[in-house]
Amino acid sequence: MLRTPDVAGLGNVLGVPERAVRASDPSASSRLCSVEVVPFLPLHLHLIVLPLGQYSMSKKVEKHGYEFGGPLGAALISFGLPIGCYAFALVCNDVSGCPAPSLLHPTTLNLDKLKQETGWPGFSGLINTQAVVATLGYYFLSLVLNFVLPAQEVEGTELRGGGRLKYRFNAFYSALFIVSIAAAGTFVQGPEFPLWTFINNNYLALLTTNILISYALATYVYISSFSVKPNDPSKRELAAGGVTGNIMYDWFIGRELNPRVKIPLFGEIDIKSWMELRPGMLGWIILDLAFAAHQYATYGKITDSMILVIATQTIYVFDALYMEPAILTTIDITTDGFGFMLAFGDLAWVPFTYSIQARYLSIHPIELGPIGVAAIIGVQLSGYYIFRASNNEKNMFRTNPEDPRVKHLTYIQTSRGSRLITSGWWGRARHINYLGDWLMSWAYCLPTLLPGYVIHTSILTGEKVVTQGSNGEMMGWAIPITYFYMLYFAILLIHREGRDEEKCRKKYGKDWEKYCKQVPWRIVPGIY
Repeated sequence: MLRTPDVAGLGNVLGVPERAVRASDPSASSRLCSVEVVPFLPLHLHLIVLPLGQYSMSKKVEKHGYEFGGPLGAALISFGLPIGCYAFALVCNDVSGCPAPSLLHPTTLNLDKLKQETGWPGFSGLINTQAVVATLGYYFLSLVLNFVLPAQEVEGTELRGGGRLKYRFNAFYSALFIVSIAAAGTFVQGPEFPLWTFINNNYLALLTTNILISYALATYVYISSFSVKPNDPSKRELAAGGVTGNIMYDWFIGRELNPRVKIPLFGEIDIKSWMELRPGMLGWIILDLAFAAHQYATYGKITDSMILVIATQTIYVFDALYMEPAILTTIDITTDGFGFMLAFGDLAWVPFTYSIQARYLSIHPIELGPIGVAAIIGVQLSGYYIFRASNNEKNMFRTNPEDPRVKHLTYIQTSRGSRLITSGWWGRARHINYLGDWLMSWAYCLPTLLPGYVIHTSILTGEKVVTQGSNGEMMGWAIPITYFYMLYFAILLIHREGRDEEKCRKKYGKDWEKYCKQVPWRIVPGIY
């Protein structure tokens, strides 16, 4: 999820990697707190990076308590979030409006009317054979490309029991191949290219299929985990946080650390790393493009707001795919088991909730104009500057504290030999990079402006007419839908920051307490 990317997201609330994650373990004299964000991993995916080998080399399994509210929280997330995905898909629709108009009048709301306004297809309409076959075909194509395309073979961090697993990475080339085929088809057939029409006509069925695959995959790896043996010759290990003994919780959080499966002709596939970036992350962009095609087919143009959303999200995703080896130092890979949390985050949550803005704009097109586009890009670049400048400052100081660009920084020398920066970016807040990360997420949501629309049928032409109401009464009512990502991502980062703090407090003890007094703000200077 990520781990968004704990995923990806629920990245670890489900659930996207840093452009320049270092693959070498820095010297102890320049090592900072070892919890770092991976800037461009999917949301499943804003993940946290552990310098190679720093935690993973310990043979002692750290005791874990329950997270996410324990078994009850795991159950609520496991069955509540899929319902949330359906709610987004149905409440914001091309039948009556976004949100469905009757929701704004709860005193007269009734189930039959709501079903009519949301285009409820009935339970039997939530899935069909074509969507299942197409989804499995997409997964199979990705598997074939993983096998036939050139790949980078990388070793992961050292495992608790010793040794390192080998990984084969070519998600970037696989994505380029698939997108190139889609581009060629679109060039020939325009917005009526079957891929785009199929997605738009089978959206709910595709969502259901990926949710069911998530449940099936989580169940398979849970059952398979009981075949892990002590000092397993295949280097299989259990995740420290996934062996509580509670079936619901362990199934959700993930019992086995790096489950793998041998597939005839394709060899051994690492399930967690393969799911982390391949099907869902690229699926996110494919959905975006399908919605852009729908907008063009309906209105004869692609608006600047749609272009802005797709451009920012595509850059984000392809950067993550290009930096695929960076996931090996994320907490998703080094620490968390693979269970429903990551499976659902990777395969359903990321593609179907992160593409909400593009889906909204495909029905209600918005022209921002040059000033609006410039303002949103300005917000994006401001966030990127904070994010990149703060991480670069940290990386330079870790690598060479005598570098003239960081030599002036003040710091606390810890008893472990590490240094905690107390000036510059990291003197403003202990996790200042998260602020930049959050600001960048605004660029996904702001193009929808004050969202909300209603759909009428023209008496004269019989065509559907999309407006924000005769007096703009629908404006703003869809903010919880199209701006959900901003809110969700803020919660994700605060949750991550809490995990960071706990790890650093355990690692540095009184030195961390001293650091917190000198740098009191967590993420937003002067506010939080």
